[in-house]
Amino acid sequence: MVTSFENRVAGKRVILGLSGGVDSAVAAVLLQQAGAEVHALHMTNWEDDDGYCTAADDLQDARNVCEQLGIPLHHVNFSRQYRDQVFEYFLDEYRAGRTPNPDVLCNREIKFGVFRDYARRLGGDLLATGHYAQSGSVAGHGALFKGADPGKDQSYFLHAVSAEALAETVFPLGNLQKGDVRAIARDAGLSIHDKKDSTGICFIGERPFREFLATYLPAKPGPMRTPGGEIMGTHQGLMYHTLGQRKGLQIGGRNDRGEEPWYVVGKHLEDNALIVAQGEHEMLFSDWLIATDASWIGSAPAGLDDGLRCRAKVRYRQADQDCVVTALDAGKVEVRFDARQKAVAPGQFVVFYNENRCLGGAVIHQIG
Repeated sequence: MVTSFENRVAGKRVILGLSGGVDSAVAAVLLQQAGAEVHALHMTNWEDDDGYCTAADDLQDARNVCEQLGIPLHHVNFSRQYRDQVFEYFLDEYRAGRTPNPDVLCNREIKFGVFRDYARRLGGDLLATGHYAQSGSVAGHGALFKGADPGKDQSYFLHAVSAEALAETVFPLGNLQKGDVRAIARDAGLSIHDKKDSTGICFIGERPFREFLATYLPAKPGPMRTPGGEIMGTHQGLMYHTLGQRKGLQIGGRNDRGEEPWYVVGKHLEDNALIVAQGEHEMLFSDWLIATDASWIGSAPAGLDDGLRCRAKVRYRQADQDCVVTALDAGKVEVRFDARQKAVAPGQFVVFYNENRCLGGAVIHQIG
């Protein structure tokens, strides 16, 4: 059951993760209006000052918001924890030829991990963030639900947060549309009401992705070939490509191949080969997948041993897909879809839903 955040925060000290963006600023406004004692906590998770990351500007925006609203601002540096618990995972996944999603780990380890511990030291009764999601309870345990705005729902990225953390968390924006949030910021006179939404990962920012990754992982050129073995060119590193990728292959416009686009359909780590195919090739599609490190919000749902019918996403903003999930061993699950899925990428997460409730998720390991 979704719980109204207003009923939970009145008279409570709420530690709000304030990023310096419009979403968390509006969360602060709504918490104040609901009678919470709001303390803002701004996190620095990346320290390289190379002109791409906006951390310094975001901190100043957070200060301005707190001054406008009259709430205290705390600032903490979690860059060491971020590198150890998130960034090293990010690099390891790319070394393994997979496509990671560090935002999921950042939420679990940082925003609802070390942040949660720090909030307790500040005397916080509850946590709050500007995520578009909703918290509640099921059978007395913390639960996660989709945000009301389907275009902004962020439950996909929050699926690995523990039930215990969710029981202590409120999401003030959960029942709002993005347009409503902008209007609230404007009506409240917040200076950042028209600030552009951040995209991607902070430590990458707007910088060229290949340039950034090459500073940590050396490029390793190799052959680009078709499933039949025909050499189509050379890639600069498997880490720069993901399954289903269409842009940047530089093999279009060949006179002998027609005009259909080319896609990445596989990677062979053994011989460092990137497999490409033209058009809607069968290798682009999957009927099933095996996922590892399954993480359930609370206890694992009933019926997994025999096959649980539910819905799933294999990427953010994908429409929910009907499937059957079956528990294997050692935290593995098999997912069989009713309809074939396009461009499922190992290293990404498959996230499971029962209507608007998020059940949890797992790391995509194998597709077929």
